[in-house]
Amino acid sequence: MGQPRRGVERYDDIVDALTAWNPDCSAAKVFGMPCVKRSGRVVFGLSRTGMVFKLTDPVVHAQALAIPGAHLFDPSGRGEVFRQWVVVPTERSDEWEPLAAEAVTQEHATTERPRRQVRVSD
Repeated sequence: MGQPRRGVERYDDIVDALTAWNPDCSAAKVFGMPCVKRSGRVVFGLSRTGMVFKLTDPVVHAQALAIPGAHLFDPSGRGEVFRQWVVVPTERSDEWEPLAAEAVTQEHATTERPRRQVRVSD
């Protein structure tokens, strides 16, 4: 079953507001999931079970997980959670806007893995 209409409308309102206020943000889709990207990186989206937020700040992440019904995002459904991503269910959509604003402001840069040095023999 799809996302309840109330959740979709709430999500759309949040996207409209945040993309209007933040020129680095834009609405997009990733693997069919509506989302918002900031500077090309996904920061939040709408899953089948609620709104999903990438929260890199440990305090905010813990606060989001403490919301009743919230859980780590497991897009495959096979126990392969995305550690920094929290799903907040539609029933708690009153929590979505502040978390979306928080997700937009947090650091989402990826760290590069050190490159292996290749030795060239003479």
